[in-house]
Amino acid sequence: MSQNRIFIWIALATGAVLLIPFIAMQLSTDVKWDETDFIVMGALVFGAASLFVLTARRTPRRQWLLIGGIYMAAFLYIWAELAVGVFTNLGS
Repeated sequence: MSQNRIFIWIALATGAVLLIPFIAMQLSTDVKWDETDFIVMGALVFGAASLFVLTARRTPRRQWLLIGGIYMAAFLYIWAELAVGVFTNLGS
C-alpha cells in the first residue's frame, strides 16, 4: 500500500500544475481553457507520470533517465499537437 502512495503525490502535483492556467485565466483574457482542456491536460500529466513510475519499477535504475526522456518527449509531442497542431497542420 505504501508503494502506491506515489500516485497520490502525482495527483497532487497534477492539480498544482493545473492551477497555473486556472490562475492565468483569472488574471488575463489571453488564456481560455474550458473543462475539457483541464480534463485532457490532467489526464496527460497524470498518465505520463504514472506510466513512468510503473515502468521505472520494472527496469534497472540506470535506465530511468532514458525512459524519463522518452516519456517527456512523448508528453511534449502530444501537448504541442493538442495545443496547436504543430506537427500535423503543416501548411494549413
